[in-house]
Amino acid sequence: MAADIGAALASAPADTGRPGRIRSRLRAFGVLTKPRVLELLLVTTAPMMLLAAGGLPDLWLFGATMIGGAASAGAASSFNMYLDRDIDARMTRTAGRPLVTGEISPRSALVFSWALAVGSTLWFWVLVNPTTALLSAFAIFFYVVIYTILLKRRTTQNIVWGGIAGCFPVLIGWAAVTGTLAWPPVVLFLVVFFWTPAHYWPLSMRYGDDYRAAGVPMLGAVRSTSAVALQVLIYAVATVACSLALIPVAGMGVLYVAAALGAGGWFCFAAVRLLLDARSSGREPRPMRVFHASNIYLTLLFVAVAVDPLLP
Repeated sequence: MAADIGAALASAPADTGRPGRIRSRLRAFGVLTKPRVLELLLVTTAPMMLLAAGGLPDLWLFGATMIGGAASAGAASSFNMYLDRDIDARMTRTAGRPLVTGEISPRSALVFSWALAVGSTLWFWVLVNPTTALLSAFAIFFYVVIYTILLKRRTTQNIVWGGIAGCFPVLIGWAAVTGTLAWPPVVLFLVVFFWTPAHYWPLSMRYGDDYRAAGVPMLGAVRSTSAVALQVLIYAVATVACSLALIPVAGMGVLYVAAALGAGGWFCFAAVRLLLDARSSGREPRPMRVFHASNIYLTLLFVAVAVDPLLP
């Protein structure tokens, strides 16, 4: 009998109470905001505030901007999951998302998305400034309407132009401190713009079968490996070139110069290696090496943007 009781306990759900269901549902709504994308966007916002302030910004303003930015980016991602739930169900990589599994209903996801979108816009308007509110609202519109609805399923250039939405956090970070825009955030806007395809196309190469099954024409899924690798290299070089333009524009110091050259050189080397492997009959291309290198590159670059103004 003891053995039967032990077996029953082992097979029972670990969390069947109401608190467990609440935690599970909250986690599911958290997944709708795409936390990894969220982290990346905030990594670009915070350094821009330090650069704009020439040091540490007001902590209240910093916190308000980070919270508003997280809600804004979460709204865009949640709308994206709501609109893409049909293709997510056909892709192995996204088959576990809460709208596919039924953990969250489409209606609940839509209400959640609108709440974050409206809430983040009002938050920016009241607690930061109207410029950031307008930039945030336009970024959500661009990602949801221009990228998700109009471009994603129609063109291989979807991520090039759709990626513009991911460039707005640098503008928001600068505008939060100054209330205006200037050339430094425009330069870093272009850095993120060129970086996005070089970052995402290797991922689409790795998950090409998924995108083909879903009918999404990501470049890495519908073009030859060597053709995609060449495009990745071109955009990687353009990214690094734009990053160097910030040196005279914003008067960046030695730390930023070292990060831009060192991390940028490594990023481009990874792209070159992908191209050489793609053109070689004896080597298997490994696009995820470029994907990971692109993440590390952007992180190091923006850490240097943040720390450089703090140095003598």
